[in-house]
Amino acid sequence: MNFKLTASMMCADYRNLEQEVRMLDEGGIDSFHIDIMDGRFVGNFAMSLNDMSCIAGLTKKPLDVHLMVEHPVNTVDIFLKKLRPGDTVYIHPEAEYHPSVTVMKIQDAGMIPGIAINPGTSVESIVELLHIVKKVLIMSVNPGNASQMFLPFVERKITKLLAIKEDSEIELWWDGACTSEKILKYAPRGIDGFVLGTSLLFGHERPYGELIKDVRNMRF
Repeated sequence: MNFKLTASMMCADYRNLEQEVRMLDEGGIDSFHIDIMDGRFVGNFAMSLNDMSCIAGLTKKPLDVHLMVEHPVNTVDIFLKKLRPGDTVYIHPEAEYHPSVTVMKIQDAGMIPGIAINPGTSVESIVELLHIVKKVLIMSVNPGNASQMFLPFVERKITKLLAIKEDSEIELWWDGACTSEKILKYAPRGIDGFVLGTSLLFGHERPYGELIKDVRNMRF
């Protein structure tokens, strides 16, 4: 089964960030997921421009930068200057008056443009954006905190997006409460990637390489 895994770095041990990045890199993670929160769009502060730059300097693997900020059009340039061509930047269309403008900024800078959609955001409200983005990050929990419970009503939206994906070039990624059960169910249906947090990767007192291998070797 061909799917990608990205590590949710807001869950990492920041006492040993360099070691965390190197162990994940050597353990076979495909990319590093960076959650930037401004305390306004979501009720939490998490990760910073400096955290992102530090991680970028420690690995050659791609970064997936998830901007949970109000009006990212005003600040996205400072992140784009620190990233490398081929890195992904997700914005929330809910946070922007004209999200297509911000998406085009990301694309023009050589990055992969993506949108992240909250559990309460309908597929119908973002259909037009699917023509100009490459990735959709489906939030299966309310954004802002790790270790939240999966919201079952999101499954209907995932089914709709999977149907649209059949006739488009978008990748669909799962973010939030990502368990073995969810990967076993949705990887075969067409979800391209999963954000690994505390459910499967962090805080389990086993080498990251073993945990990542366990996920890749699940029996479908």
